[in-house]
Amino acid sequence: MAFTIDEAKAREELVRAFKEGDEARARGWVFQLGAGPHPIRSVLESMLEEPLGLVRQAAVFGLETLGGAASARLLEQQLEAEEAREDLDGAAVVEDIVRALGRIEAASARASLVKRLERLVQREPELSDVNALARMLWRKRHPELIPAVRSSLARLSLPAPHGLHGLLVLLEKSPEALREWGLDPAVPAADKSRVLSLLEEELPEAWEAVLPAFLSAAQAWAEPVAPPGGEPAYFCERLLSLVLTHQERLLASAPEGVRSALRALARSLVQGASMGCALRAAAVLKLAGTPEDAALLDAHCPEDATFAQVFRNAARILREKH
Repeated sequence: MAFTIDEAKAREELVRAFKEGDEARARGWVFQLGAGPHPIRSVLESMLEEPLGLVRQAAVFGLETLGGAASARLLEQQLEAEEAREDLDGAAVVEDIVRALGRIEAASARASLVKRLERLVQREPELSDVNALARMLWRKRHPELIPAVRSSLARLSLPAPHGLHGLLVLLEKSPEALREWGLDPAVPAADKSRVLSLLEEELPEAWEAVLPAFLSAAQAWAEPVAPPGGEPAYFCERLLSLVLTHQERLLASAPEGVRSALRALARSLVQGASMGCALRAAAVLKLAGTPEDAALLDAHCPEDATFAQVFRNAARILREKH
């Protein structure tokens, strides 16, 4: 395909913005691709044929931005082509395509992801690939996914639990049943962590009510403070990450009892040896804490300069609440 000067410039700027991680600027350049005689989607399709992986990744971003069934079809075709490459560039493009299919509003996108799952279980996949796919399938949740997920779990030899286990729990349980499951002390922390990872990806309104159940479980594991490296500590990390990701919704609507419990959990974890928990706990205290928590943050400020900045920033904001 021969491009006009304007189209070539838009392509170049799209790739540059994508490389720099400036999604807003990249989206703007996607629509500038239509300044020439060729339709935007045709220009993006031609970019999928480029040998440079970064250009293909930018094209995937462009198709996700356009959305629609036509974009989903192109992405499904490209997904199989990238899988066949079996190189690092192809793997990066595959990751972006899976993410795009999870976010595009098109009926065919879910079927494309299920086909990806079916191909994945025919070999020995990386755990990261399975978890990434589980997150996007959760975005496309539907009872029709249950047989495919069960079948895949029966064929995979990866150590349990992983993302597909969490996905099956969420597909099979109502929010009410999930609350009971979250409160059940017999359910291992690892199983609950995989569910939280998916809810962090997307938290439907009906599932917001499960937060107190998982918060109760975290309080039990964080007292005494969870040691680093174990599944209880990882569970607490995932719970706090969920709260931080959806903070505007969860903290704005949380009853005072939930906010108090969250603050108590964060105060406990900020004193612990798990830096992953402590950093997230400091960020949560900044949002749900009180001025009295500033002294606690000062007392447990890490030696690492980067980590310490998180604590100091949270303490400063809390003191300004006076």
